[in-house]
Amino acid sequence: MKKNPSFLTSLGHAFAGIRETAARERNFRIQIVMGILAILVCIVFQVDALLFVLVAFAIFFVLAMELVNTAVEAVVDLASAKTHPLAKIAKDAAAGAVLLASAFAVIVGAAVIMTVIGRYL
Repeated sequence: MKKNPSFLTSLGHAFAGIRETAARERNFRIQIVMGILAILVCIVFQVDALLFVLVAFAIFFVLAMELVNTAVEAVVDLASAKTHPLAKIAKDAAAGAVLLASAFAVIVGAAVIMTVIGRYL
């Protein structure tokens, strides 16, 4: 592998990682669908720009953490044929990162919903 690939080559590798994760990880596909639905809800209810950016950040944060989680799991599985206690810690910590990102997304979603409901009351 070339040490300093071109920007386009690096971009291609990044998209390949996203495609592979989407193909292999059911949770990633669910998170993509939920993110699209959240964006559509923001558009339909004309959520203001700041809240829209927060929703988009939450979506991308969850997806990024899921990509990192998938990478950690793949490397741990490659390095450790048996379930080593440290391998379990690495996998559990990566899954915990996804859980925290998802909790943040729920908090952002709740704030947006309360703002939208408040507009109609």
